Amino acid sequence: MHNLKIGVIKEGKVPPDKRVPLSPKQCGAINAQDGVEVFVQKSDIRKFSDDLYAAEGLPVVDSVAHCDVLIGVKEVPENQLIPNKKYLFFSHTYKEQPYNRDLLKVILEKNIQLIDWEVITNSRGQRLIAFGRYAGIVGCYNGFLGYGLKSDRFKLKRAHECEDRAEMEGQLALVNLPNNFKVVLTGAGRVGGGALEVIQKMGLKCVSPEAFLNTEFDEPVYTQLGVDHYNKKRDGEAFSKKEFYKHPEKFESDFMQYACAADMYIACHYWDSKAPFIFNRTEAKSGDWKIKMVADISCDIDCAVASTLRPSTIANPFYGYDPTEETEVDFYNENAIGVMAVDNLPCELPKDASVDFGEMFIQHVLEPLKGNDPEDIIWRASETKDGKLTPHFEYLQAYVDGR
Repeated sequence: MHNLKIGVIKEGKVPPDKRVPLSPKQCGAINAQDGVEVFVQKSDIRKFSDDLYAAEGLPVVDSVAHCDVLIGVKEVPENQLIPNKKYLFFSHTYKEQPYNRDLLKVILEKNIQLIDWEVITNSRGQRLIAFGRYAGIVGCYNGFLGYGLKSDRFKLKRAHECEDRAEMEGQLALVNLPNNFKVVLTGAGRVGGGALEVIQKMGLKCVSPEAFLNTEFDEPVYTQLGVDHYNKKRDGEAFSKKEFYKHPEKFESDFMQYACAADMYIACHYWDSKAPFIFNRTEAKSGDWKIKMVADISCDIDCAVASTLRPSTIANPFYGYDPTEETEVDFYNENAIGVMAVDNLPCELPKDASVDFGEMFIQHVLEPLKGNDPEDIIWRASETKDGKLTPHFEYLQAYVDGR
């Protein structure tokens, strides 16, 4: 039996992404194992240079067409897909995203087995690999960066201008918040956990939702909300988390009480389209509304968080939302809610985000790829195989056909 050959591909999507699925040291560690070889396609894009991979004893090659498994981060351009291969990358197709329909068609035509990072789960349906933690880390940092600019209290270096997370976190010593400054956070998954790492690094005091609403503090504080804190039954009955996830349409938002107490909102939740909006445009018009900065890391456009009209960019991460006119205005407009809605946040710290992602790959995906897969992790995450959609992704057929 020949060794499994894994090829780390050069990212081909434009604009370029500096992240990688595996760092040089991680590739070197994998290469040292029996039964597997790692090859790295030459690239002048990555945050990690070709020389760093070569220094780990890895073959840095022009083509990885001889490899069995090809791994990358973003969508692979259609003309760069090699037929009859097994690929792992974020395809952004399983939600029937219109802009990638042709990509999925070509994947099928080229007889490629597509294993999408986004749908790699364990037997309980929990995601095993994602960049969400670093979306939370960078998005939370950007929220405070934006508040500092809008309030003119302090200035931080942009995250993408920092060499790594350590340099970025060194900037947090410059944050100067007033007493009783209140930060409310929604979401408790990977994204929310990443945001909390930054908040805790700053030394903000954690308080209960009840204290957040009813107490004044002589220091900055934050609270983290679960769905039971900012949603309530329409009929006035007691909240049931099980019922909320099963029938979200029976609930309505109860977030407004926090919007009237908080100075900053950090949105890290997962939002279902059947669930109530967290706050709507009418609520944002209220005279009791207090939030001046929204870091919408979840970045669902023009829905759950009413001030998020569009994604922002790493180059221009902020814009203003005028709640009276319901329009985008200048970020520094004194009547505007500041909005940060960058939709590719982990790209701002490509080195650290890549290492974190690679650790998850090694822990959860490498052995299944080698064939040690009692939970059928690889099969369940395969959207396509043998030129067809796999049984769990047959719902995509109408999408592929353009129907």
